[in-house]
Amino acid sequence: MAKQASPSLFQRDLVGTALKDSFVKLNPALLIKNPVMFTVEIGTFVMLAVTIYIALSGDTTQGSLAYNIVITAVLLLTILFANFAEAIAEARGKAQAESLRKTRQETPAKVIRPVGAYQLDEVETISSAQLRKGDVFLCEPGDIIPSDGDIIEGLATIDESAITGESAPVIREAGGDKSSVTGGTKVLSDRIKVIVTTQPGESFLDKMIALVEGASRQKTPNEIALTILLAGFTLVFIIVCVTLQPFAVYANTPITIAALISLFVCLIPTTIGGLLSAIGIAGMDRALRANVIAKSGRAVETAGDIDTLLLDKTGTITIGNRKATHFYAAPGIDQADMIRASALSSLADETPEGKSIVELAGTDVTRSLSTTGATLIKFTAETRSSGIDLPQPGKGNATDVLRIRKGAVDSIRALVEKAGQPFPTETTDKANDIAANGGTPLVVTENERVMGVIELQDIIKPGIAERFDRLRKMGVKTVMVTGDNPLTARFIAQKAGVDDFIAEAKPEDKMQYIRHEQTGGKLVAMMGDGTNDAPALAQADVGVAMNSGTQAAKEAGNMVDLDNDPTKLIEVVEIGKQLLITRGTLTTFSIANDVAKYFAIVPALFVASIPALQRMNLMQLHSPESAILSAVIFNAIIIPVLIPLALRGVAYKPIGASALLRRNLFIYGFGGLVAPFVGIKLLDLLVGLFV
Repeated sequence: MAKQASPSLFQRDLVGTALKDSFVKLNPALLIKNPVMFTVEIGTFVMLAVTIYIALSGDTTQGSLAYNIVITAVLLLTILFANFAEAIAEARGKAQAESLRKTRQETPAKVIRPVGAYQLDEVETISSAQLRKGDVFLCEPGDIIPSDGDIIEGLATIDESAITGESAPVIREAGGDKSSVTGGTKVLSDRIKVIVTTQPGESFLDKMIALVEGASRQKTPNEIALTILLAGFTLVFIIVCVTLQPFAVYANTPITIAALISLFVCLIPTTIGGLLSAIGIAGMDRALRANVIAKSGRAVETAGDIDTLLLDKTGTITIGNRKATHFYAAPGIDQADMIRASALSSLADETPEGKSIVELAGTDVTRSLSTTGATLIKFTAETRSSGIDLPQPGKGNATDVLRIRKGAVDSIRALVEKAGQPFPTETTDKANDIAANGGTPLVVTENERVMGVIELQDIIKPGIAERFDRLRKMGVKTVMVTGDNPLTARFIAQKAGVDDFIAEAKPEDKMQYIRHEQTGGKLVAMMGDGTNDAPALAQADVGVAMNSGTQAAKEAGNMVDLDNDPTKLIEVVEIGKQLLITRGTLTTFSIANDVAKYFAIVPALFVASIPALQRMNLMQLHSPESAILSAVIFNAIIIPVLIPLALRGVAYKPIGASALLRRNLFIYGFGGLVAPFVGIKLLDLLVGLFV
C-alpha cells in the first residue's frame, strides 16, 4: 500500500461510485441507522404524497404545485447530500482496499511437511490459499511470502513496500522481536522458514481490507452518544412542530404541510446528522494514510483523549545506535593498554555499540591485534558482558590465558569483587559522571583487574523536545521507558523534555505504571513490538504495535504501525484529537446555524396574523414562501459545502482546552450563526425573482 500524501477528495471514479451509493442509501432499512436523516426522509415521503395530491386534485390550499415540488426536491437533495458525504468517505476506503487486494494475490507456497525433523528436501509447493495455521513454509530470494507468520529459522532481507509504501528493505530474523512477516511482501536475500500464524481469510491484509472498506466499522461510544443527543433534539422538534398547528388554528393562521415540514427539517441538526458518519470514517482513513491500521474507530477516537503516553527511549527519543565516544583509563593503567583491551573485548560483540568501540580504537590498534587460538565470549543477557580469552604470548601452557571482559558496571563489579580484586573508586565516580550526563558506562577488565571505562552516548533526536512540548500543550503527559540506570534516565528525560521516566524497566514495570495511571482515571497509550510488550499493549487504552514485531504484540494492540516508527504515537494522538475536534466544531456549527433558520421561518409563518413578528424578520425576506424556500435550500447545500472539512478534518493546533473551546465557539459558533443569515438572504434575493 503506497503512501498517499494528499490525494484529491473528489476523484472522478470515486464521485461516480459515491453518487450511485447515495441513492442506494435511500433504503429506509439503511437510513434508519441515522435517526436525523431518517425523519427527513419521512418528511420527504409526506411532501411527495402532498405534491401528488395537489397535482391530481388541483387543490391549492396547501400551496401551489410548483412550490411543493421544489420543497420535495430540496428535501430529497438534503438526504442525498448526507448520503453522499458518507458514501464518498466509504469510497475512498474501498479504493484503498482495491489496491490492497492487488497485493493479496494467490502465490505458491513451499510447504515443509512435518515428517520427522524438518528437512529441506521434503518441500511441497501448494497454493497459498491452502495454507493453514501451524504450517511451515520455506522462502528463498525472489519469493513472495504467501501468508502471515513468524520466522522460526534464519534471517532475510524483505521488501515490505507493498504494505508500507517504503522502498527500503528491512531485516527480519528468528528468535527476536523482529520475527513477524506479512503475506504479500517479498524476500530479497537469504532463506527463512516461517510458521503460519493465521487461518485463511484472517491474515493481516484480509483484516486491513475489511477495516478499510468499513465492513467492520462500528460506531464509537462518543459517536453513539452524539447520535442519541441528536435523536433527542429531533424528538423535541417533532413535538414542537406538531403542537404548532393548534396554535396556528387558534390564531386563525393556516400553516401548510410544506411549511411545517420545512420548519422541522431546518430546526433539527441535519448538518451534523448528515456528516457524522463521514467524520468517523475519515478519521480512520487519515490514520491509514499515516500508515497506521486502527482495528476500530474507537481506537482512533480514544487516542484523541489520551492523558499519558509511554515511549521507549531507544529509537524513539534517541537515535538508537549508541556509539563509543571516550576511553578513560583507570589509575595506574596505560591509556594504550586500556584501548587495546577495549578493542579485544569487543571483537565478539556484534552490536552497533561493540562495533563502535573497535572503530573508536582506530585502525592502528586493530591491525596489531592477534586472536590466534583465542576464545571469543559473546554477550549474553545473563552476564551482561562480552570478551575474549587470549593465550598468553610466549607461554606454552594453553590454560594460561589473558581474560579480557567488558560489560555493565554492576556486572563487572561483581566479577572483580568475586575474584578478590579492588574496584577503584575513581572508576565508580567516572561511571556515575558518564551516566549523569546521559551516557552509558562500560567497564573493561583484564584478568579481573579494572582497566578503565568506555563512554557510550546515544544522541537525542533533533526536534524531539519540541514534539514533547506540543504534547504537553495538548495536556498529554509523556513517560520515557528505558533499561538505563536512573542517573542516565534522568539526564535524558530532562534533556528531551519528557515529564516522567521509568528506569531499568521490566515488562511488569510498564504494566504497573499503566494500571496506576488508569486507576487515577487517565487514558494511557503505549507502543511496543515484542512478545514481552503484549500484556502492556493489551492493558493500555491505545496500544500501537509495530508491524515488524511479533504476532503476539500485533494481536494485543488495537493499532498497528506499518512504518515501524516509534514516534508515530505522537501523530496518532494528533489524528485522534483532530477527529474529536472536527466532530465537535461541526456539531457547534450545525446547532448555531439552526438559530438563523428559526428567524427566517417562524416570522414567515405568523407575520400575517401577528404583525409584531415582523420585528423578528431581521433579514427582511421577500415573502413567506421565499423565506421558507431559502431556508430549506440553504439547509441542503450547507452539507456538501462542509464535506471537504469533514473529510480532511479541522486543522489542529496544540493549544489548551479552554483556548480551543474559545476558538471553536468564535469560528464555528459565531460563524455558524452568521453564515445562514448571509446565505439565506442571498438565496432569498434569488428566489424572490421567481416567487
